[in-house]
Amino acid sequence: MFWQTTRFRIDLAAPRVMGIVNVTPDSFSDGGHRAGVSGALAHCEQLLKDGADILDIGGESTRPGSEPVPLEEELARVLPVLRGAIGLGAPVSLDSYKPEVMRAALELGVDIVNDIKALREPGALDVVAAHPSCGVCLMHMRGDQPKTMQDGDPRYADVVTEVCEFLQARVDALRARGVDDARITLDPGIGFGKRSEHNLALLARQEELLSLGLPLLAGWSRKGTLGKLTGRELGDRLVASVAAALAAVQRGARIVRVHDVAATVDALKVWRAAGLCR
Repeated sequence: MFWQTTRFRIDLAAPRVMGIVNVTPDSFSDGGHRAGVSGALAHCEQLLKDGADILDIGGESTRPGSEPVPLEEELARVLPVLRGAIGLGAPVSLDSYKPEVMRAALELGVDIVNDIKALREPGALDVVAAHPSCGVCLMHMRGDQPKTMQDGDPRYADVVTEVCEFLQARVDALRARGVDDARITLDPGIGFGKRSEHNLALLARQEELLSLGLPLLAGWSRKGTLGKLTGRELGDRLVASVAAALAAVQRGARIVRVHDVAATVDALKVWRAAGLCR
């Protein structure tokens, strides 16, 4: 199994680690400590040294309740970092739902569009479909904004079935525009418009998501569900995050999106040596 992207054909025979680079002053996990261009690029370099296979760079926080960032501000945050990261020799992913940001990033040579809205923003599908080879990650989110996704005590008749149906519909929309399956990866959207029981059901029944026939990306790193399970504050969830990543990989995820790259890479090496990775 491979993930076709702009510059790289990523071999998914072994699980891959996507390192998170937040270029924001109000991110969910790091509070903007690396918001400057030089700091963000230094962090990119460190993540690659730690063993990251992919860099995921975003300029807008997607924590629950976060406010949208104006277009020009997001462009100013991410484009200089993307430009520098592209020269580091690894696949670079843009974390954005805005088609204007996607277009600008792809013009720079970015490899992957990672969209929490699964290309539902007007014009986003057009941007990806017009590109000859970029990779794309389609994520499930209840509602259409992180600011409101947890409003109204999220409820599902069957969360796994509903997430599968949503992702299948978004895949079909891409296929209808001529986008090859090799370019597409899916993300169930842990923590995006879901209560803890929903997130845990998606992990326990993750194999049902694999029935869609496309690679799965799992993003459990430092999520609130892990805090509820362990009683740990945000900055003390490394062990829980690594455990969740291993569980996702054991159940068939091919990419894990994480903050703590070095610890996750080490754990996966042990997991693979023990024959516990698919």
